[in-house]
Amino acid sequence: MQVILLERVEKLGAIGDVVSVKDGFARNFLLPRKKALRANEANRKIFEANKANIVAENDARRTEAEAASKGVDGATVTLIRQASNTGQLYGSVAVRDIVDALVADGKKVGKNQVVLDKPIKAIGLYDVKVALHAEVIVKVKVNVARSPEEADLQSQGVDVMAQMFEKDVSSFTEDFDPNAEPGLQEEAPEAPAKAQETEA
Repeated sequence: MQVILLERVEKLGAIGDVVSVKDGFARNFLLPRKKALRANEANRKIFEANKANIVAENDARRTEAEAASKGVDGATVTLIRQASNTGQLYGSVAVRDIVDALVADGKKVGKNQVVLDKPIKAIGLYDVKVALHAEVIVKVKVNVARSPEEADLQSQGVDVMAQMFEKDVSSFTEDFDPNAEPGLQEEAPEAPAKAQETEA
């Protein structure tokens, strides 16, 4: 399907470009969100008549987004989640969790502005894109940890999982006694047998 773009769309084009897209992408995303019009004669005339207004509105939204980006760009949010010993989360961190954390921190961000390629499923530090406008994209740092202390370590650049693995290995070597003999515990069951002999 051919459409006329009403705003810049990443990897497609700029305002006024006529581009070919898959029907589903146009029907489910571009048209309902008013990012494009079907490319027919009537819509071309409408677009040409309103082009100055569309460009002016886009510039105003971009200026507003640039002003808002100063508070969001480079922000860090910490999410405390339960995770296994290997660092895998019980569940995952989704867009809604990141938006809630940013809003709680006083940032104005909508769910449709956070670009998360795939859900976060392990503890660690992640850079997440926030598209405040088609032409204004900033990054926020998401710190996913099991405790505030762990989050502090991660923010200082410590690889918590590597450190924990080292602890496990060292505790294993300390607890291991090379002189221990596996047959020593077999003597314990003999005591009740002697008690039975004395009773008889």
